[in-house]
Amino acid sequence: MRKARLKIEGDCAVYHIITRVVGGQLLLDDIAKERLRIMARENARFSGVEIITQCVMGNHFHLLVRVAAQSAVSDAELLRRAAGYYGKKSPYRKQLEQTFSEFGGKLPGDLRTGLASRMGDISFYMKELKQRFTKWFNKRHGRFGTLWSERFKSVIVEDEPSVVSTVAAYIDLNPVRAGLVSDPKDYRWCGYAEAVAGDRDARSGLAGFHEKKGWSFVSSEYRKLLFVKSGVSGRSDKTVLDREAIKRVVEEGGELALAEVLRLRIRYFSDGVALGSREFVDSVFAEFRDRFGAHRKSGARDLRGLRALGAMKTLRNLQVAPFG
Repeated sequence: MRKARLKIEGDCAVYHIITRVVGGQLLLDDIAKERLRIMARENARFSGVEIITQCVMGNHFHLLVRVAAQSAVSDAELLRRAAGYYGKKSPYRKQLEQTFSEFGGKLPGDLRTGLASRMGDISFYMKELKQRFTKWFNKRHGRFGTLWSERFKSVIVEDEPSVVSTVAAYIDLNPVRAGLVSDPKDYRWCGYAEAVAGDRDARSGLAGFHEKKGWSFVSSEYRKLLFVKSGVSGRSDKTVLDREAIKRVVEEGGELALAEVLRLRIRYFSDGVALGSREFVDSVFAEFRDRFGAHRKSGARDLRGLRALGAMKTLRNLQVAPFG
């Protein structure tokens, strides 16, 4: 039997999620990327999940999401979310509205329970998103069967500005690492490009790193994580080291800026189970102590060789190719 996924129950939690296309095939063309990008935000609004940033690539996609602590959702709010999710022409929406009216502004118990169970749960969110997109994709291409290769991967991320912003920048730099663009603002299927283009949800997600700060301030600070400073913060015209050169410097113990290190593929961000301060990772380890062998005495492990990530720790001690 496969192990149950690690999820923080009851409290606000941030997750880095990765899902890959079956066989690693490059099946997602520009139209599919755009549809998945839109669906991810539609499903998030419905289920009350906040997308901090996202990135849709040709054979996989990344999401960095915040799931708020569970709280009661009113019948009126459930109806509002469902109405927006299913659309004006949906028979199900009309049925919900009629039922809501007939029961005096309330939803009957079984209907309310069914909708409420889909709120604020990352597993339900991903299941519905993947199924909904697969149905659209298969209909468009006249195919059938699975589209996704496996259960989605997820890493619990400490909800602390420096940690969340680092993982967000890593996600937005995916198309740069893939050689598709030199600046993520030019890749329309990532959260940063959405925000630069003026999308309110995308800006709100990235602005969540800083309290009470406008987009102009946040965008300037965040861009420093995307590009090495060159006189003016966040300029993209500075010649940066290529990935192999960056990797060599890291392996030799040299000093690099965080923006340079984030141009490497860092497996801790996708396979590390939990990321954050020592205290945070140890708390996750303590909460899920029964999932680890009796020989394991502590949780936090160093991100070997990645000094630019500072005091960030991981729950999983990767032995093979942690970066590259």
